[in-house]
Amino acid sequence: MIALVGYMSTVLLLSQRYLAPLLLFLGLVAVLTSSDTGPLTATYAAVAGAMLPCSVWLTMTLIGLEDQAHRSIVVVSAGGPLRVLLATVGTAATGCLLLTSAGLVLPLLFATHTPGLADLALGTAAQLTCAFTGIAIGVVCSRLVFRRQGYALVLALVLLLAVLLGKGVSPVNIMLTHLQNASDSADALAPTGALLTVTAGFLAAAVAMTQAITRRKA
Repeated sequence: MIALVGYMSTVLLLSQRYLAPLLLFLGLVAVLTSSDTGPLTATYAAVAGAMLPCSVWLTMTLIGLEDQAHRSIVVVSAGGPLRVLLATVGTAATGCLLLTSAGLVLPLLFATHTPGLADLALGTAAQLTCAFTGIAIGVVCSRLVFRRQGYALVLALVLLLAVLLGKGVSPVNIMLTHLQNASDSADALAPTGALLTVTAGFLAAAVAMTQAITRRKA
Protein backbone atom coordinates (compact mmCIF):
# COMPACT_ATOMS: atom_id res chain seq x y z
CA MET A 1 0.00 0.00 0.00
CA ILE A 2 2.84 2.39 0.81
CA ALA A 3 4.37 1.70 -2.60
CA LEU A 4 1.02 2.43 -4.28
CA VAL A 5 0.66 5.71 -2.43
CA GLY A 6 4.21 6.62 -3.42
CA TYR A 7 3.49 5.76 -7.06
CA MET A 8 0.30 7.84 -7.14
CA SER A 9 2.00 10.74 -5.40
CA THR A 10 4.76 10.66 -8.01
CA VAL A 11 2.27 10.59 -10.88
CA LEU A 12 0.39 13.51 -9.34
CA LEU A 13 3.56 15.54 -8.84
CA LEU A 14 4.79 14.90 -12.38
CA SER A 15 1.42 15.85 -13.85
CA GLN A 16 1.50 19.19 -11.95
CA ARG A 17 -2.28 19.00 -11.68
CA TYR A 18 -2.01 19.41 -7.92
CA LEU A 19 -1.13 23.07 -8.49
CA ALA A 20 -4.70 24.26 -9.04
CA PRO A 21 -6.15 23.00 -5.73
CA LEU A 22 -2.95 24.02 -3.94
CA LEU A 23 -3.07 27.58 -5.25
CA LEU A 24 -6.79 27.77 -4.53
CA PHE A 25 -6.19 26.74 -0.92
CA LEU A 26 -3.33 29.18 -0.41
CA GLY A 27 -5.32 31.98 -2.03
CA LEU A 28 -8.41 31.34 0.08
CA VAL A 29 -6.39 31.16 3.29
CA ALA A 30 -4.62 34.42 2.44
CA VAL A 31 -7.88 36.21 1.65
CA LEU A 32 -9.80 34.85 4.63
CA THR A 33 -7.13 35.35 7.29
CA SER A 34 -4.88 38.21 6.15
CA SER A 35 -6.77 40.88 8.13
CA ASP A 36 -7.89 38.60 10.94
CA THR A 37 -7.89 39.98 14.49
CA GLY A 38 -10.36 37.60 16.12
CA PRO A 39 -9.84 34.38 18.06
CA LEU A 40 -8.04 31.46 16.43
CA THR A 41 -11.19 29.34 16.62
CA ALA A 42 -12.85 31.51 13.97
CA THR A 43 -9.61 31.76 12.00
CA TYR A 44 -9.18 28.00 11.78
CA ALA A 45 -12.87 27.65 10.92
CA ALA A 46 -12.21 29.80 7.85
CA VAL A 47 -9.14 27.74 6.96
CA ALA A 48 -11.13 24.52 7.34
CA GLY A 49 -13.79 25.90 5.03
CA ALA A 50 -11.07 26.55 2.44
CA MET A 51 -9.92 22.95 2.77
CA LEU A 52 -13.32 21.56 1.73
CA PRO A 53 -13.43 22.48 -2.01
CA CYS A 54 -9.69 21.94 -2.38
CA SER A 55 -9.87 18.37 -1.06
CA VAL A 56 -12.74 17.60 -3.45
CA TRP A 57 -10.77 19.01 -6.38
CA LEU A 58 -7.58 17.17 -5.38
CA THR A 59 -9.37 13.82 -5.05
CA MET A 60 -11.22 14.07 -8.35
CA THR A 61 -8.01 15.15 -10.06
CA LEU A 62 -6.09 12.25 -8.57
CA ILE A 63 -8.62 9.64 -9.68
CA GLY A 64 -8.81 11.14 -13.17
CA LEU A 65 -5.07 11.21 -13.80
CA GLU A 66 -4.87 7.91 -15.67
CA ASP A 67 -6.94 6.65 -18.56
CA GLN A 68 -8.93 3.42 -18.25
CA ALA A 69 -6.29 1.24 -19.88
CA HIS A 70 -3.49 2.48 -17.64
CA ARG A 71 -5.67 2.20 -14.55
CA SER A 72 -6.52 -1.41 -15.43
CA ILE A 73 -2.82 -2.22 -15.51
CA VAL A 74 -2.34 -0.60 -12.09
CA VAL A 75 -5.32 -2.54 -10.68
CA VAL A 76 -3.92 -5.86 -11.89
CA SER A 77 -0.45 -5.05 -10.60
CA ALA A 78 -1.79 -3.87 -7.22
CA GLY A 79 -3.97 -6.91 -6.65
CA GLY A 80 -7.43 -5.47 -7.09
CA PRO A 81 -9.45 -2.25 -7.49
CA LEU A 82 -10.05 -1.87 -3.74
CA ARG A 83 -6.34 -1.57 -3.03
CA VAL A 84 -6.01 1.07 -5.74
CA LEU A 85 -9.01 2.97 -4.38
CA LEU A 86 -7.65 2.87 -0.83
CA ALA A 87 -4.26 4.03 -2.08
CA THR A 88 -5.97 6.89 -3.91
CA VAL A 89 -7.73 7.94 -0.71
CA GLY A 90 -4.45 7.63 1.17
CA THR A 91 -2.68 9.81 -1.38
CA ALA A 92 -5.42 12.44 -1.22
CA ALA A 93 -5.29 12.37 2.58
CA THR A 94 -1.51 12.80 2.48
CA GLY A 95 -1.91 15.84 0.26
CA CYS A 96 -4.53 17.26 2.61
CA LEU A 97 -2.19 16.72 5.57
CA LEU A 98 0.41 18.85 3.81
CA LEU A 99 -2.21 21.51 3.18
CA THR A 100 -3.22 21.27 6.84
CA SER A 101 0.31 22.13 7.88
CA ALA A 102 0.19 25.23 5.69
CA GLY A 103 -3.25 26.07 7.03
CA LEU A 104 -1.93 26.00 10.59
CA VAL A 105 1.07 28.21 9.92
CA LEU A 106 -0.09 30.80 7.37
CA PRO A 107 -2.71 32.50 9.60
CA LEU A 108 -0.01 32.96 12.24
CA LEU A 109 2.14 34.79 9.67
CA PHE A 110 -0.65 36.96 8.30
CA ALA A 111 -1.91 38.20 11.69
CA THR A 112 -0.79 38.53 15.28
CA HIS A 113 -1.68 35.35 17.15
CA THR A 114 -0.05 33.44 19.97
CA PRO A 115 -1.20 29.85 19.47
CA GLY A 116 -1.30 27.23 22.17
CA LEU A 117 -1.33 23.47 21.81
CA ALA A 118 -5.13 23.41 21.97
CA ASP A 119 -5.32 25.94 19.12
CA LEU A 120 -3.08 23.85 16.86
CA ALA A 121 -4.92 20.65 17.73
CA LEU A 122 -8.25 22.33 17.00
CA GLY A 123 -6.98 23.69 13.68
CA THR A 124 -5.77 20.25 12.67
CA ALA A 125 -9.02 18.52 13.64
CA ALA A 126 -11.15 21.14 11.90
CA GLN A 127 -9.18 20.94 8.67
CA LEU A 128 -9.17 17.14 8.67
CA THR A 129 -12.93 17.12 9.25
CA CYS A 130 -13.39 19.13 6.07
CA ALA A 131 -10.68 17.15 4.27
CA PHE A 132 -12.36 13.80 5.00
CA THR A 133 -15.69 15.21 3.86
CA GLY A 134 -14.13 16.61 0.70
CA ILE A 135 -12.34 13.35 -0.12
CA ALA A 136 -15.62 11.47 0.37
CA ILE A 137 -17.38 13.81 -2.07
CA GLY A 138 -14.48 13.58 -4.51
CA VAL A 139 -14.55 9.78 -4.48
CA VAL A 140 -18.31 9.59 -5.01
CA CYS A 141 -18.18 12.19 -7.80
CA SER A 142 -15.13 10.74 -9.51
CA ARG A 143 -14.76 9.09 -12.90
CA LEU A 144 -15.11 5.72 -11.18
CA VAL A 145 -18.79 6.46 -10.63
CA PHE A 146 -19.64 8.94 -13.40
CA ARG A 147 -18.47 8.49 -16.96
CA ARG A 148 -19.59 12.02 -17.82
CA GLN A 149 -17.65 14.44 -15.67
CA GLY A 150 -20.15 17.24 -16.29
CA TYR A 151 -22.70 15.36 -14.17
CA ALA A 152 -20.03 14.62 -11.58
CA LEU A 153 -19.11 18.29 -11.31
CA VAL A 154 -22.72 19.35 -10.82
CA LEU A 155 -23.21 16.72 -8.11
CA ALA A 156 -19.97 17.75 -6.41
CA LEU A 157 -21.14 21.38 -6.29
CA VAL A 158 -24.53 20.33 -4.91
CA LEU A 159 -22.93 18.18 -2.22
CA LEU A 160 -20.51 20.97 -1.31
CA LEU A 161 -23.40 23.37 -0.82
CA ALA A 162 -25.29 20.73 1.16
CA VAL A 163 -22.48 20.08 3.63
CA LEU A 164 -21.78 23.81 4.01
CA LEU A 165 -25.39 24.93 4.42
CA GLY A 166 -27.06 21.88 6.01
CA LYS A 167 -27.77 23.39 9.42
CA GLY A 168 -28.08 20.81 12.17
CA VAL A 169 -27.46 17.98 9.71
CA SER A 170 -24.03 18.37 8.15
CA PRO A 171 -21.04 17.79 10.48
CA VAL A 172 -19.13 20.43 8.54
CA ASN A 173 -21.85 23.06 9.02
CA ILE A 174 -22.22 22.18 12.70
CA MET A 175 -18.46 22.45 13.23
CA LEU A 176 -17.98 25.70 11.33
CA THR A 177 -20.93 27.35 13.09
CA HIS A 178 -19.65 26.24 16.48
CA LEU A 179 -16.11 27.43 15.82
CA GLN A 180 -17.27 30.81 14.55
CA ASN A 181 -19.05 31.39 17.85
CA ALA A 182 -16.48 29.77 20.16
CA SER A 183 -13.83 31.73 21.98
CA ASP A 184 -11.78 28.96 23.58
CA SER A 185 -10.03 26.24 21.57
CA ALA A 186 -9.86 23.81 24.49
CA ASP A 187 -13.64 23.81 24.90
CA ALA A 188 -14.22 23.38 21.16
CA LEU A 189 -11.69 20.57 20.74
CA ALA A 190 -13.82 17.67 22.00
CA PRO A 191 -16.91 18.45 19.84
CA THR A 192 -14.68 18.95 16.81
CA GLY A 193 -12.94 15.63 17.45
CA ALA A 194 -16.32 13.90 17.61
CA LEU A 195 -17.34 15.43 14.28
CA LEU A 196 -14.00 14.34 12.81
CA THR A 197 -14.88 10.76 13.75
CA VAL A 198 -18.27 11.11 12.07
CA THR A 199 -16.74 12.39 8.83
CA ALA A 200 -14.21 9.54 8.89
CA GLY A 201 -17.23 7.21 8.89
CA PHE A 202 -18.70 9.12 5.95
CA LEU A 203 -15.44 8.66 4.07
CA ALA A 204 -15.45 4.92 4.77
CA ALA A 205 -19.04 4.71 3.51
CA ALA A 206 -18.15 6.67 0.36
CA VAL A 207 -15.25 4.31 -0.36
CA ALA A 208 -17.48 1.27 0.15
CA MET A 209 -20.19 2.67 -2.12
CA THR A 210 -17.70 3.60 -4.84
CA GLN A 211 -16.12 0.16 -4.67
CA ALA A 212 -19.54 -1.51 -4.98
CA ILE A 213 -20.41 0.60 -8.03
CA THR A 214 -17.01 -0.09 -9.58
CA ARG A 215 -17.48 -3.85 -9.16
CA ARG A 216 -20.92 -3.72 -10.77
CA LYS A 217 -19.52 -1.84 -13.76
CA ALA A 218 -16.67 -4.31 -14.22
